[in-house]
Amino acid sequence: MKTTLAFAVLAWTASTAFAHGDAHVAKKPAYDASKVEERAFGREGDPRRVTRTVKLDMTDDFRFTPADITVKRGETVRFVVANSGKVLHEMVLGTTEELKAHAELMKKFPDMEHADANMAHVKPGAKGEIVWQFTEAGEYQFACLIPGHYEAGMVGKVVVK
Repeated sequence: MKTTLAFAVLAWTASTAFAHGDAHVAKKPAYDASKVEERAFGREGDPRRVTRTVKLDMTDDFRFTPADITVKRGETVRFVVANSGKVLHEMVLGTTEELKAHAELMKKFPDMEHADANMAHVKPGAKGEIVWQFTEAGEYQFACLIPGHYEAGMVGKVVVK
C-alpha cells in the first residue's frame, strides 16, 4: 500500500512539474482587424502587411539574441522567436511598466494562460511568432516573464524611430 501511494504521489508530482509548459501556452486567434487593440507601443500587425522579419533566439542563459532592435514608426514586423534552450521561454512586447507589472503577476499565477498578440510562448526547440505594428516612436522592451527569467535579465529593447 505504501509503495502504491508513494508511486501515485511521485507520478502526480512529475506531471505537475511539467504542466507549466503547456498550461501557459494558449493558441492565438487568427488576425481580425476589428479586434485589434491599440497599445502605447503599437498594435497587433496584419500578417499580410509585414515589411520586415526579425529572428530572435532565446537561451537558458536568460538572454535574447539580438537584444536590441531598431524599427521605423509604422513598420509591421514579424518576430520569429526560437527557443534553443531546454525550458519554456517567452517573448512579451511592452512598456517597461507593463512588463514589470506582468512579471509580478506571473510570480503569483505562474500557470495563467494567455494568448495576447504581443506574446509568444515557445517550448524548447520550437519557434513562435509575433506580428506587431509599431505606431508610436519611443523605446520599448521585450522580455521573458516566466518567473525568475525577467529577474535574471532576460530583457531586450526595441527603439522605434
